[in-house]
Amino acid sequence: MKLAVFCDGGARGNPGPAAAGVVIFCQEKPLFQTGIFLGRRTNNEAEYQAVILALEWLEQHWPMAEKVTFYLDSRLVVSQVNGHFRLRAANLRPLLTKVKKKINQLKGEINFVYVPREKNQLADQLVNQALDCQENDRKAKS
Repeated sequence: MKLAVFCDGGARGNPGPAAAGVVIFCQEKPLFQTGIFLGRRTNNEAEYQAVILALEWLEQHWPMAEKVTFYLDSRLVVSQVNGHFRLRAANLRPLLTKVKKKINQLKGEINFVYVPREKNQLADQLVNQALDCQENDRKAKS
C-alpha cells in the first residue's frame, strides 16, 4: 500500500500560537486529516510536530505501509530529515531525533519531498483553521 502524507505547520509570530496540519491519502482518497493547535512554538517546531503527528498516526493505523511519501513546504525540515542540512537549532534536535526514531519503527520505505506551498493547500488550511478556532475560543473567553 502506498500512502501520500501532506504536512504543514505554522506559527503566527515566531514563536507564537502554532498549529500542525496533516492529510494522508491512499490512492488519492483521504484516509485521515487533522489540524491541531500546538500552543506557543516556532514555525519550524510546528512543521516538525506535523510530521510527528503523521508518523504517530501511521504507527497506529498503517505500520506495514510499503511506501509512504511525505510532502512538506518546509525546505528546511525536508533537508534536515533527508540528511542534506545540518541541524543547528538546539530546539529542533529532539524533534528530529523523534522523527528519525519513528521512521525506523515503520516497516516500509519512507521518503520526504519538498513541494511549493500551493501544492500543500489542504494541510495549510487545516493549520489556519486550528489557529482560527483557538483564537476565536480565546476571544470568546475574554
